[in-house]
Amino acid sequence: MAQTLDLRGAPVLVVGAGIMGSGIAQVAAQSGHTVHLYDTRPGAAAQACAAISRQWDALVTKGRLGADAATAARARLTAIDTLEQAQAALLAIEAIVEDLPAKQALLARLEALLAPSAVLASNTSSISITAMARGLLRPERLVGMHFFNPVPLMKLVEVVSGLHSDGLVADAIAALSRHWGKTPVRAQSTPGFIVNRIARPFYAEALALLHEQTTSPAVLDAVLRAAGFRMGPCELMDLIGHDTNFAVTQSVFEANFFDRRYMPSLVQRAMVDGGLLGRKSGRGFYAYPPGAPVVPAPELAALTATAPVVVHGKGVVADAFWAAVQSASVGHGAKVAAERAQASAWTGLAVGDSRLVLTDGRCAFALAQDWRIADVAVFDWLPPQSSVIAPVNGSSQAAAMTPAESTLQKMHLAYALAEQASSEWGHQAAAWLGALGVVPQRVADTPGLVVARTRAMLINEAADAVLQGACSVEDANVAMELGVNYPGGPLRWLDNWPASDVLAVLDALDTTYRGERYRASLWLRRRAAVADWQQDSASHAC
Repeated sequence: MAQTLDLRGAPVLVVGAGIMGSGIAQVAAQSGHTVHLYDTRPGAAAQACAAISRQWDALVTKGRLGADAATAARARLTAIDTLEQAQAALLAIEAIVEDLPAKQALLARLEALLAPSAVLASNTSSISITAMARGLLRPERLVGMHFFNPVPLMKLVEVVSGLHSDGLVADAIAALSRHWGKTPVRAQSTPGFIVNRIARPFYAEALALLHEQTTSPAVLDAVLRAAGFRMGPCELMDLIGHDTNFAVTQSVFEANFFDRRYMPSLVQRAMVDGGLLGRKSGRGFYAYPPGAPVVPAPELAALTATAPVVVHGKGVVADAFWAAVQSASVGHGAKVAAERAQASAWTGLAVGDSRLVLTDGRCAFALAQDWRIADVAVFDWLPPQSSVIAPVNGSSQAAAMTPAESTLQKMHLAYALAEQASSEWGHQAAAWLGALGVVPQRVADTPGLVVARTRAMLINEAADAVLQGACSVEDANVAMELGVNYPGGPLRWLDNWPASDVLAVLDALDTTYRGERYRASLWLRRRAAVADWQQDSASHAC
């Protein structure tokens, strides 16, 4: 094989004229390729070409595509009735049903029809490229080219190599993706590839919390949106369709030999069985229309601190509490007597013997038992890069933030109360969170609450994907940023959330549930160990 392979301008055959195949054909034709679109259903390819033409007309009207460019692209796109009409294609992309035997049969037919130098690509979202290549005479010519819906708008393409895939072919598909205006990431053919694998905890932890009746779908969505996610997990599953989401989860679970980390949920199984599929059926977690309800803000009690307030810990959360305490008033406008204890092993505030604690993964009742204090409440993770936190003027954190980031804004934040705690402390804990500038949402006392738990599991899954060679650190981050619009890649989150703190949440979950699901990645433990060693070395050098 040649040392380089250039597919730019190569004739393209797209098999499958559904939403994905049509989108791929549109992008390829706009990028200068002669494109043949084929579907086994009579007339489907012609209907898809007509729909693509209307899309180009709309783009011209909106000023996003020139009229001459649309005319040229339209001339390059052809619907065909037989595969034999596309024998000159040098790249064939299949976008048919997610069924391994069907894909194997099609790929074998394409290999026999096209030139030996032609490249075969699959748009599969989860089926093994290695398995698809079995039986081919030239399995090295097959790679995965997984687009995301809608193809013309979504930038990400997962370029997936099976055991037989030639590196030059994968390189050529990655280069072609860039030529088409996409951002390729490289993945090995492991279950779920990158996005569908790393994203599993976003759905799974929400479903687990619902299974334990921790809170409502609307509150789960509200607190995770506040943490920077474009959509909450419940509304996103409603959009995807619970039948589709459940099927992907089952596929990943089975492909990983029933590893409990990927175990499907009884909650979602019941929804599928009951036909509550989401938007497509008119009802899922929410009814459509109107969709997810607005989560009301609770009515907060007045602050009644009768003992000195001590702000514990250091960092942006402690700074925010210190600022809130300094501006707070109790009774008839009296200022709060306050102190700081920056050397504390926990972050939050204490009012006398009562404590409001940033979660480290442990439940409030467990902290109450350890400390022999009844009045304990825990609150969820706060994003330091968001505009939620109001740092103290002159602090190092304040100096690093933009004016927009240092502006206090409202956000929904989960908190929980120990079962031993008094109702009065429950009201005061919520009031202090309100003074911090958030909308407190009480949930059941559960390890890691909502955001911390979800983020820790997403980081852990990304770490294992890197550890096992499924992808690189950078590709894991880019895939989740572009494929599912996460607020940064999961492994970038470690820049603001130390690996040791993530491990604390995971280990607390593992201790509570005592199963395989929450085992921490060796990659993450190594990162934490290196960070600890560097910190110790720096302190000794001083």
